[in-house]
Amino acid sequence: MDTFVQAIEPYVSTNRNEITDGQCVEAIKLVEESLREAVANGHNIEARTKMVEAEMLGGMAFNNADLGYVHAMAHQLGGQYDAPHGVCCAMLLPIVEKYNIQACPERFAELAKIMGENTDGLSTRDAADLAIKAMRQLCDDVNIPRSIKSIGAKPEDFELMAENA
Repeated sequence: MDTFVQAIEPYVSTNRNEITDGQCVEAIKLVEESLREAVANGHNIEARTKMVEAEMLGGMAFNNADLGYVHAMAHQLGGQYDAPHGVCCAMLLPIVEKYNIQACPERFAELAKIMGENTDGLSTRDAADLAIKAMRQLCDDVNIPRSIKSIGAKPEDFELMAENA
């Protein structure tokens, strides 16, 4: 899931460019094709190889177009509660990106298409919302908890984590 987030965040970054867009698009497609199978069957070398390719492409993209609030917050969440980084990223992804839609709904509408969603006849905003729904579905499909409460997050820690993020 960290690989997926590392492709989503640079795709909607203000620092993106045509090269990073291409890297993100290919990484997202590879994740969509292979993550579920790689999680369900860790012995599937083809699925795992595609995930490595996706990670490489996402890494190249974020090194040039940057990451965003999902990662900034996930680092704090994982550090505070000793939780896996990919799980923290995945839990935060739909929440943070739902907020980010307002900055670039067209990019999120494109993400929905890249993720294989049918956006025909939808408004830009409805298509953008479909991208968030698809992100949440991917998280559900690989058994990511929906709430940070599942890793022990406590409201009294939020202010410190927000400052650190």
